[in-house]
Amino acid sequence: MVSLGEYLRDPCGTSSLPYWKAIGTPVPDGMTVVHDRDFSAGFLLTYADEPYFRLKCDMRNVTEPRLDVRFVARTATPDDFAALASLINTCYDDVAVTEKQVLGWTLTGVYRRDLWLLVTEKETSALIGAGIADYDPETRELILEWIQVLPAYRRMGIGRYIVQALLAKTKGVATFATVSGRKDSPHDVEALYRECGFEGNDVWHVLRKK
Repeated sequence: MVSLGEYLRDPCGTSSLPYWKAIGTPVPDGMTVVHDRDFSAGFLLTYADEPYFRLKCDMRNVTEPRLDVRFVARTATPDDFAALASLINTCYDDVAVTEKQVLGWTLTGVYRRDLWLLVTEKETSALIGAGIADYDPETRELILEWIQVLPAYRRMGIGRYIVQALLAKTKGVATFATVSGRKDSPHDVEALYRECGFEGNDVWHVLRKK
């Protein structure tokens, strides 16, 4: 298991997970997680591979977020959790979360209410995008967990706004931010994060036995 000091020196290169998760989350049976430097084609004989990028932002050049006047941003409340679960499920083909699971995400030591951001359409009040982030006071790390925008509202700057707004909310508090996602995502979410100041080349392979 990675130590706190090792993690802080190279969070994305030493762990596939944020530190608070890494120290308390065992790797499930039948799964192996390896960094790209330790990966080889031989693994594919036994495992199915899901590669994930992991990027870091040093928080030095946080841009002021700007949202189109057609949309409104606000902090999520428990009354929004059912709609938030529905939004997440709509935005991902392979994800199915429940309102109860969303509530469970608030019951950790890294939950911060102001880091649950919703974007609605001003005219209809419809929920069209959301960002959920955690803050770990031990590592002073902002962790972007769920960033999603409904397909019909993509390419309108909403995703960029959400990421930049979450960074801005912890400027001066967090010393760095991290994010991860599927390397083979059809929506090129990695490019969005890089546009918002995230950097790095770390890739982790989640290997599941066939």
